[in-house]
Amino acid sequence: MDLMQRIEAINRHSTEPYEQAEKCLNTNYHGIKAVTKALLPLLQSSSHGRIVNLSSYYGLLRFFSGDELKEELSSIDGLSKQRLDELSELFLKDFKDGQLEAQGWPNEGGFAAYKASKALANAYSRILAKEHPSLRINCVHPGYVQTDMNFGSGHLTVEEGARAGSSHAGHGAQGRRHWRVFRPHRGCVLRVICSPLHSHR
Repeated sequence: MDLMQRIEAINRHSTEPYEQAEKCLNTNYHGIKAVTKALLPLLQSSSHGRIVNLSSYYGLLRFFSGDELKEELSSIDGLSKQRLDELSELFLKDFKDGQLEAQGWPNEGGFAAYKASKALANAYSRILAKEHPSLRINCVHPGYVQTDMNFGSGHLTVEEGARAGSSHAGHGAQGRRHWRVFRPHRGCVLRVICSPLHSHR
């Protein structure tokens, strides 16, 4: 299968059933929360506690069509964990009702649940960074990795993608507000949001 065939296959399979959307949010958003809650006491007991959440280019707010949602997810001071959970439920309701575009969620180009889940995970990471300034908290976009989701059309192997995250578990910035762009290999763009985190459109 050549690249164009893979792209066509991705587009054909980009329509998500509700059950798949629900599973996506449970994994990419609620899963991150559950693991963090379980490990946070251990991380807080360390003088070098770090959290690295796997994000994605698709988690950028530019994929949202509604300005109100963009503004809300951009507001680090006005956002809470409870509100993120409410937004997660609201997304699934709008998904089921066929109201994603009307309500301002990502919809164009497919993978709506994936995009929403990564945006929620980014926002959750920013809240964590504000609550726990002693921890080094990062969201990492590892680049375009070869996975089943993109039918192996990515530029990076799974091992190379994993290396991006693991490398930031070993070091990182403290208390700095910025958006860094790295090009580690094969033209990959690695975006890291450092603690305390900003969102970007």
